[in-house]
Amino acid sequence: MSSFGDRLARAVAARGPLCPGIDPHPELLTAWGLGTDIDGLRAFSDICVQAFADVAIVKPQVAFYEAYGSAGFAVLERTFAGLRDAGVLVLADAKRGDIGSTMAAYAQAWAGDSPLAADAVTASPYLGFESLRPLLDLAAANGRGVFVLAATSNPEGAGLQRATVGDRTVAQSIVDAVAAENHGSGSGSVGVVVGATLRQPPDLGELNGPVLAPGVGAQGGRAEDLGRLGARVLPAVSREILRAGPDVAALRAVTRSLHDQVAYLA
Repeated sequence: MSSFGDRLARAVAARGPLCPGIDPHPELLTAWGLGTDIDGLRAFSDICVQAFADVAIVKPQVAFYEAYGSAGFAVLERTFAGLRDAGVLVLADAKRGDIGSTMAAYAQAWAGDSPLAADAVTASPYLGFESLRPLLDLAAANGRGVFVLAATSNPEGAGLQRATVGDRTVAQSIVDAVAAENHGSGSGSVGVVVGATLRQPPDLGELNGPVLAPGVGAQGGRAEDLGRLGARVLPAVSREILRAGPDVAALRAVTRSLHDQVAYLA
């Protein structure tokens, strides 16, 4: 079984590093002329699957599916399957984080044998990095990846993430813990999430893993600045692309344009 890190490296080499998001926000559904019901959610997702069939990795935002209950999760599973059929890696943006048996259950859902299991999943370490151990271990055993929130760009996060413990910020301690997880593993399968708009990101030099960088485009992050986040950056772009919908050709055109802007990262 190949690791997620190896599969991601091959996919990025072939298709580029851009990571479009599928964010079926009610306002977008309306803007696309779709209903804010389960049929609209399904139509939105199907359009995105068609539009993103040529990229390396796509990040569906789980919350917008979860809002519809079991029917929403069924659409999410269908979306995962459609992306995989196109050879696209699926990064479930679920941001799960808990302790003990609860974390183990989340791990089974997103990195085990569940229909919701994705190629990789985002996780929150702010109950302590080791609280993620069940997810980290199960993901590794199943050849899946984990992207750990480290330094996000939301204003509310700065007070915690930039606080210092000893001689390191909390965000740097998370990056360092991920680096230790990846040590000696070739193409590391545990990544971090670092906001593309941050002017002073943590030191990523020893990470040996991918960096998911949300915020390019509409949120102010510039594609030309991403090189400072290292060699394995995945620019995560949602609104900049999705506002071109619902026309599949228009979505593909914006995706290609952004792909060309970040191709130097591959």
